[in-house]
Amino acid sequence: MPLVGVGLDAPLIPIGPTRGCCGYRYTSNSRIFEILIDAIWFRRYLTSMKLEQAAKQLEALGNPTRLNLYRTLVRAGETGRPVGYLQETLGIAASTLSHHLHRLILTGLVTQERQATTLICRANYPVMNDLLGFLADECCADAACGPAVGEAAA
Repeated sequence: MPLVGVGLDAPLIPIGPTRGCCGYRYTSNSRIFEILIDAIWFRRYLTSMKLEQAAKQLEALGNPTRLNLYRTLVRAGETGRPVGYLQETLGIAASTLSHHLHRLILTGLVTQERQATTLICRANYPVMNDLLGFLADECCADAACGPAVGEAAA
């Protein structure tokens, strides 16, 4: 039975069997219906935005040099690494490193901070965790529920 609230922060109450658009019963109060449609649209919009952002981030990590650079920053931890260290470690030209860092910064995977004359790069862990969460959110969602591997052998 679907739930409907009256107003944006009202408690949700059941309205009976589903009928009509989007599985919700249309009532004479068109504001309730508008809120439901807006909520459905907003959820699809957020999912779409997450998909777009994840696609951009994965595209940025799809280059072997950028992936190696990103893994170096992830291993460095919260302290990050200076640009000079990254250039020496990866053995690439400064302009090439700048290009790859720029692509990672645009997608939010990497942040930079200037400390006096040194530019420090860091992996943005909350963004990394969001990407990993997005990839794993629906893991096995369509798989049939059955006994675990250990239980099947018993």
